[in-house]
Formats: sequence, structure tokens, C-alpha cells
Amino acid sequence: MALQNKKSLGQNWLKDRDTLIDIADLASTEGISEVLEIGPGLGTFTSALFQFFDKVTAVELDERLAGNLPKSFPGKNLTVINKDILTLDLNELDLPEKYIVAGNIPYYITSPIIQKFLHANHKPAKIVFLVQKEVAERLAAGQGDYSILGLSAQIYAKVTLGPVVKREFFTPPPKVDSQVVVLEPLETPLASESTISLIKLGFIAPRKKLISNLAMGLQLPRTEIASYFAENGISENARPADLSIENWCALEKNIHKR
Repeated sequence: MALQNKKSLGQNWLKDRDTLIDIADLASTEGISEVLEIGPGLGTFTSALFQFFDKVTAVELDERLAGNLPKSFPGKNLTVINKDILTLDLNELDLPEKYIVAGNIPYYITSPIIQKFLHANHKPAKIVFLVQKEVAERLAAGQGDYSILGLSAQIYAKVTLGPVVKREFFTPPPKVDSQVVVLEPLETPLASESTISLIKLGFIAPRKKLISNLAMGLQLPRTEIASYFAENGISENARPADLSIENWCALEKNIHKR
């Protein structure tokens, strides 16, 4: 009997072989032979990964799928972990010094799962996820279109976009297209934790003027916030999305001095 997807787990399985190979190829990195796959499902992407990696460690929340997966790969170096990746202690996985993370990720865990790996003590060399197209675009957005999601990713990693995958390539077809996003963790973050805290305050109301959000969040007079803006060449009409990471760092430094 064929295994059915669970809507509650956001299971939409990519069925196009060429696309699976293309994504696995993006994950492939010279000198790295092990990949951690998130949500292998039926194993179609797992099969593609084995064309580029010697070992696959697959974390699958669905007990049925986790139990069935090893049967599809006799003789392969496959380890299946039947746990929730969000609560799993990565230290349990005995990963090598250098490893890759890859997977087709449901919308509702995209942000927390990316943050988990970007903040891990043992970070991957590269993260290659297939996510909703809109989410991929937000992760890679530039100045003027920033969000907390994009900034919090780009502070810790180089973010680039891969191919768009049309919804009809999935079973069952989701309501929107997907896109590959590639994150390469940086050795040193581009901003401090205190700057990230300031960014979160700034995005309390993303569509409002930043000066209003910071005055409310920091409980400071608008005139004081305006003086910090002037020192850093930031317009009083700026929205949170308008500031670069460098702008945020400089602003935090000035405010911290007060």
C-alpha cells in the first residue's frame, strides 16, 4: 500500500528526477562526503543525494516513513533518525567536522530550522533547502526589502537563491511554487546579539517609520532617536527594511554609548 502524505506535517514530495539531481548537485561540496537530510519522506531526494555523498543521515518525524526508508537503500550508508529536527540535539548525530544540511522544508518550520543550524555550535559548511518561493526571496532580499527573517539569516550566512521549482512538480501539488535557497554560514557574524535585539525592536511594526518603532521600543524621545539617525546618515522617514546591516551596527553602537 502506498504511503500517503500528512498535511499536518506539510508533506509535499518533489517527484521530478532532474530537479532532485540539480538540488543535490548544489549541495555537493568538494571534500565533504556526508549530508544531513531533513524530512526525507519517500526517499526520492535521498536517492539523488547518494549520487554525490557517501553517507546520508536522514531525520524524519513521520514514524511510517522513517521505518520504510532503509528498505529503499540496501547496502547504502544510510542512518535514519525518527525524531523532530527542531527538538533533536545535534550532538546525538555524531556528525563529522564538515557536513552539509539539505532538505525539502515545510513552510511552518523554515525559520526555526534555519536559525537552529546557523546558531549551532557545530555549524554545517552549507545549507541547501527547498522552501516556499516567497520565503526564499525574503531570505535573500536586499536593502529596501529586508525582513527580520532575511536579516537574521544574512548576518550569519551568505545567502543565495537557486532554481525555482514549479508546484506541479510536487505530489500533492502545493498552492505555491518553491525555490532553492543556499546558506553558507560565516565564520564571524556580521552583527552582535545586541544589534540583533535592536533590529527586532525596529521591526515591531515593519510598515511604520523606524524612528517611531525605536522610540517606543527603547522608551526614548523621538528627538534623541533622530539625533542618532542624523549621526549615521539615516533618514527620519526610513522604514525598518531600508537599513543595511552596516546601518544597524552603527546605530546600535551610537545608542549603546548613551
